[in-house]
Amino acid sequence: MNVTLRQLRAFVAVARSGSFTLAAESLFVTQSALSGLIKELEQALGLRVVDRSTRKIRLSEVGRDLYPLIDKIVHDLDGVLDDVTHLKSLKTGLVRVAAPQLMASTLIPEAIAAYTAAHPAIRIKLVDCAVESVMSRVFSGEVDFGIGPERDPNSDITATPLFEAPFMAVFPAGHALGLLPEIRWRDLMRFPVISLQGQFTDRLAIDLSATVRGPKLLPANEVAFMSTALSMVNAGLGVTVCIPYAASLVRLYRLEIRALVDPVVNRCFFIFSRREQSLSPAATSFMEFLFQYVARHQDIAQWAVTGRSRA
Repeated sequence: MNVTLRQLRAFVAVARSGSFTLAAESLFVTQSALSGLIKELEQALGLRVVDRSTRKIRLSEVGRDLYPLIDKIVHDLDGVLDDVTHLKSLKTGLVRVAAPQLMASTLIPEAIAAYTAAHPAIRIKLVDCAVESVMSRVFSGEVDFGIGPERDPNSDITATPLFEAPFMAVFPAGHALGLLPEIRWRDLMRFPVISLQGQFTDRLAIDLSATVRGPKLLPANEVAFMSTALSMVNAGLGVTVCIPYAASLVRLYRLEIRALVDPVVNRCFFIFSRREQSLSPAATSFMEFLFQYVARHQDIAQWAVTGRSRA
């Protein structure tokens, strides 16, 4: 049995209108084409579904039994196709994004607000988490993609460079570091350094030790969240370092943020996605928007770099 969608649509149109003329007009086909589709359907079914006479047409008994079933099939299919169309045209969709807690409280919400202003029907679900768990959430399928600093390569994850930024010194207003024309890492190390736990400090220590005359990083305190570090700095308990995208949060604590030199240490941030896993149109759109947002935003453009897929 070889029944086509065009035949089913023709049958539903005839059943609804009770007229070959009106049915043909609703489908934008000729009456002869419509009649041919009905005949093909009857041949495929081996049953007559429409009784024809010189004056009018009506459904056969079999046609009356089949009509509500076929009408529902066509209606449901049209609903599915409408949903697909809405997804393609970004009239609906859900995007799930994982980001480290600091980024999730500064850069990403600003980008989401800008994106949803242009695409109000797209819902962005932001999952804030520890830096170390961003890739695992991508790998498990909990999110469509994640954003975070460089991590050890994973054969199932594709890392696409989003931006590169230098570490900055953060200290209270009126601090001695603010009097220096430029702040070197050795200048920073003269004060208690409050750093973040885990790979943040580990990788930073490696980067510093790899440079010529690089100072050794010996944090006075390691905390889980940058908000804790900033609160401690605000209380006069030391200084800290962060990436420029956190400047809005630093200002909330009324702290100063300055470039660190000798050496300049950069950190590259990536978009992580599952290899060979297609993204939805909404997720693809938001990912592309992030590249554009970073490239054009004035306070980000100074340290943004463009890039594409990297294993």
